[in-house]
Amino acid sequence: MPVFAHIGDFHYLCIICYDYRPLLDNHADKNMPGNHKAVALISGGLDSMLATKVILEQGIHVEGINFFTGFCVEGHTHAIRKKSHSQPKRNNALWVAEQLGIKLHFIDVIDEYKGIVINPKHGYGANMNPCLDCKGFMVKKAKQWMEEHRFDFIITGEVMGQRPMSQRKNAMPIVARESGAYDRLLRPLCARLLTPTLPERAGWVDREQLFDFSGRSRKPQMALARQYGINDYAQPAGGCCFLTNEHYAAKLSDLWLTRGRKEYELEDIMLLKVGRHLRPRPYFKLIIGREEGENNFLNGYRQRYTHIRTLSHEGPTALLEGHADNTDLKLAAQVVARFSQGRMAPSVKVHVTVTNGETRTLDVVPLSNNEIPASWYIGAA
Repeated sequence: MPVFAHIGDFHYLCIICYDYRPLLDNHADKNMPGNHKAVALISGGLDSMLATKVILEQGIHVEGINFFTGFCVEGHTHAIRKKSHSQPKRNNALWVAEQLGIKLHFIDVIDEYKGIVINPKHGYGANMNPCLDCKGFMVKKAKQWMEEHRFDFIITGEVMGQRPMSQRKNAMPIVARESGAYDRLLRPLCARLLTPTLPERAGWVDREQLFDFSGRSRKPQMALARQYGINDYAQPAGGCCFLTNEHYAAKLSDLWLTRGRKEYELEDIMLLKVGRHLRPRPYFKLIIGREEGENNFLNGYRQRYTHIRTLSHEGPTALLEGHADNTDLKLAAQVVARFSQGRMAPSVKVHVTVTNGETRTLDVVPLSNNEIPASWYIGAA
């Protein structure tokens, strides 16, 4: 079955908040198998794939939602980096939907999501990841979509105890409550460890066919995947959000610190994903491509930033973000030369184009590795 993707702005509904729990099976026809519809949060990982499959196996009509926040790992760096070209390039959420034969809706939440990243009610995890607020936000958005499209309940791939922040036993009711989904939120992979939800109590799904997975081990999920004949799936232990990455988190923190305020645009968070980031001076930063794919990507921003490239030797493309005088530009050129094929040469010819279009060519001595302090590197080198 082909997969359909719906891309567009999310339309809000003005609704009266109420508790769904009293609305049990007063309508006998709605308790017949196949008469109910569920919306699944599809991340592209194994857990959401399995959770959806479990409900499909019970004859429920399921459609998927994938929320685009701008922080997802896949589809950006995997496509940009030439060294990864031997790996299949795919959007895992789309691929999962295709394998399951369900329709997938993409919803852009970049602007709304900023409040979650900048000021999370429940704080951050180990890095800049607001996981509990994030899960509540996405379930709330799924609930709005569910009501707008007259679906009956929501599916997620959560497993109790798998994530230290959002999937603790005492955190799961917080997500259900603060999202407003209450017991229309079903977690098929750990449902038998939780209080029965409306779909279970009303007989829309058979609770005995749900699971009691818990803990950090992915072995039960991998065994269930084999049972379903699912052999290809995204790396089960890998997250899909850059905010969980300590190096990316360091770059985002640096961005906020140097700007003096917590804010970002899509361009900011895209550039944080690419290249080496060095701050030789408090008032400017260099983003230096590490290979051809990253160089090509950075070239797309050369009209908006001072950009630097080596002429006499093969080397990277670099962007300079901030303010730099002539002395700073020379230092920046020396740093870029250090990462070129002329790093051991007595001099390297470097081309610099500033944002007003002015160009200049500098002959510089590349800095040695010892002349680049570790403190200049933001996140991973």
